[in-house]
Amino acid sequence: MSAGPAGALPCVLRAIAGITVATGAVTAVRPGLVLGELSPGPTPMDRQLFGTIGMFMVVSGGTLHRALAVPQPERGMLIWSAVQKLGASAAMGIGVSRGLYARRALAVAGFDFASGLGCLAYAALRGNEERSR
Repeated sequence: MSAGPAGALPCVLRAIAGITVATGAVTAVRPGLVLGELSPGPTPMDRQLFGTIGMFMVVSGGTLHRALAVPQPERGMLIWSAVQKLGASAAMGIGVSRGLYARRALAVAGFDFASGLGCLAYAALRGNEERSR
């Protein structure tokens, strides 16, 4: 991959993957800690479900991190990571619109949305590279 913004994209996505793993691990182990910042008065069921979401964050972040560990990541893995990130963004936005999460949760949704777009952009670059061979 070349230098410049396109060359930095895999590094940025790898950092995002690491952040996803770390925040997912915290959410899985201490769901009330994270949920308490995003939602007023979480119930035991809320904490259980949020902990489960944290476990999936660890898996999806780890999968993206692993996909980026090779010089030429598989486009399909990048696209599926984008689907996960964009879906998480939409779900969080819906939760805010329904009053389930505080407005500050939109920062999380925005991060996931930007991450999903980054995955799609890198998948497109990989597709262009594959076609030019």
